[in-house]
Amino acid sequence: MSISLIGRSVGESATLKLNEVAAILRAKGEPLIHLGGGEPKTKSPIDAITAVSGLLNSGEIRYTPADGIIPLKQAVIRYTEEFYNRKVEPENVIASSGAKQAIMVALQAILDPQDEVIFPAPYWVSYPEMVKLCGAVPVPVLPEDGSFYPRMQDIEQNVTSYTKAIIINSPNNPTGAIYPKAFIADIVQYCENKGIYLIMDDIYHRLIFDGRKTISCYDYATDFTDNSKLILVNSVSKQYAMTGFRIGWAVANKKLIEVMTNIQGHQTSGPPVLMQKAATGAINGVQSSVESLRLTLENNRNVMMEQLNAFDGIRAVKPDGAFYTFVDFSKYNSNSAELANFLLEKVRVATMPGVEFGLDGYLRLSTCGTIKDIIEGVERIKWALDPNSPNELYIGERKLVRDWI
Repeated sequence: MSISLIGRSVGESATLKLNEVAAILRAKGEPLIHLGGGEPKTKSPIDAITAVSGLLNSGEIRYTPADGIIPLKQAVIRYTEEFYNRKVEPENVIASSGAKQAIMVALQAILDPQDEVIFPAPYWVSYPEMVKLCGAVPVPVLPEDGSFYPRMQDIEQNVTSYTKAIIINSPNNPTGAIYPKAFIADIVQYCENKGIYLIMDDIYHRLIFDGRKTISCYDYATDFTDNSKLILVNSVSKQYAMTGFRIGWAVANKKLIEVMTNIQGHQTSGPPVLMQKAATGAINGVQSSVESLRLTLENNRNVMMEQLNAFDGIRAVKPDGAFYTFVDFSKYNSNSAELANFLLEKVRVATMPGVEFGLDGYLRLSTCGTIKDIIEGVERIKWALDPNSPNELYIGERKLVRDWI
């Protein structure tokens, strides 16, 4: 069978594959604890459900414009003004089927084959594959100081004549790191000066902890013309716990949005009207659910850190936001894929191997679940790895006997 070069270069989504495996195990009645997911467990806002229910009951479910319905665009405009202190126009906004599609059509609109796209590592698993889908070259950059916080010199020394774009994701998936305000200011100004596209993936920007404030990239931009290369991406998926609704958006210069709209129109047409109505309801509605989720996640993070700090041989950096902890397990196994499979097989704990995020020896542990899942999940991992743990462990009524240490 003949497969294209691009088709052969792209692997499956590791996160989606893990969710599939977890679902199969749960369906079989296995006592699985899922610490690998990126999906809040709270319910979607009532304003979102009410909005979509009204339209559903009308029976008028039709095509939508390729760049999104006017009410959703208006909601995004107000959202951008409230959280980024930047007034934009409808022509600056495109609604997509998730932030992932918004990033994908942006990349397709700006990249030519062999162009390079830089992003700090660890990174979201889809960035390299999305760049490859455009025939371009992903360039992950690990901070030289060994931290999760990139410095401008880390970025600058990887910029070449082929560099077309830089992607910044803060708070970061998988580390939860919020990049310093000074770095955001510098990267915005640097990209403006160099004529490099800057994609700000802000999908977690309201899920931040310890009294931190959101950082607006627009505070440091000076070019707001149709020559601007700043692209802001967001979504209802994380902050509103609406992952299944698949609605995200991008804000950029009008000409770029026009090109992105043309591409999206041929890919998928406009996002489903029901989903757009729900997203509009969430953005325009009461915002207490976002703060409630943020507080829950902050508490879950604190519990996770307590459990990990009592775990000898690992290293965990306290996350600033989002709902992940990126933990160094290299003392036990530097092959993170092998380690993740081992934990799933032996103690039925699902984790994400760090190699998928560009840093082997680490596991991404999610704090999306319950306190009980976090505590028991880490206890199972410790029992499986720590030679000083008891030889037996009960999972429900099932007794496990450790015969591998």
